Amino acid sequence: MKKLIVEFIGTFFLVFTVGSVVHQGSAILGALAIGSSLMVMVYAGGHISGGHYNPAVTLGVWLRGKCDTKDVVPYWITQLVAGVVAALIVGVIYKESSVLGFGSGLNGLDKDGNLMVLPSIIAEFIGTFALVWVVLNSATAKGTAGNSFYGLAIGFTVFVCAVSVGGISGGAFNPAVGLGVLAMGYAKLPIFIIYLVVDLVGGAVAALTFKAVNGAE
Repeated sequence: MKKLIVEFIGTFFLVFTVGSVVHQGSAILGALAIGSSLMVMVYAGGHISGGHYNPAVTLGVWLRGKCDTKDVVPYWITQLVAGVVAALIVGVIYKESSVLGFGSGLNGLDKDGNLMVLPSIIAEFIGTFALVWVVLNSATAKGTAGNSFYGLAIGFTVFVCAVSVGGISGGAFNPAVGLGVLAMGYAKLPIFIIYLVVDLVGGAVAALTFKAVNGAE
C-alpha cells in the first residue's frame, strides 16, 4: 500500500503540472516545469516505490526484472486513477478546462484538424524510449548504483523530449498523462490511443534494448 500511495502522489503531481502549465503561455517554461515536477517526485518517492509514475516505465522496469509481477497491475491502476483525479482538480482550478469533456483539445492535430498519426507515433515512441532508457540506466543499472543524479537525469529527459517533439504529439510519453489530458479535454481519443499503445511499446523496446546492452546484469 505504501508503494501505491507514493505512485499516486507522484503521478498526480506530474499530471497536475501538465494540466496547469497549459494555462501559463510559455512552452519552454512549461516543459521545464513538467520535467522538474517529475524530477522532484522521483527524488521524493523513488526509494519507496521506484518512482515510476508512468505505466510505460513500470512495464520497462518489470521487463528489466526490477519490479515484482504482483506490483505491475496495481501500479498501472494507481497511475491511471491519479491522472484522472489530477484532471478533475485542474478543472476545478481552471474553469475553462473541459474536464471529462473527452475531445476538445488539439494535441496531435495539424492546422486543419487532422490527426498526424505517423509523426505522433514517431514522436511518442522516441520520447518514451528515451525516458525509459534513462530510467533503467540511471536508476537500475549496477554501474550507476547509489548515484544521486538519477532524478535530475529522468526529469530533464522529459524536458528535452517535451521541447523537441512535444509540439508534434503533445508530448505525453506516459499513458497516465495521456489519460489525464484526455479527461481534461486537451486531447482527443485517437491521440490517447497512440499515447497508450505507442508509449507502452516504447517502454518495452527500451527495456529489451537495455537487457541486450547490459547482458545478464
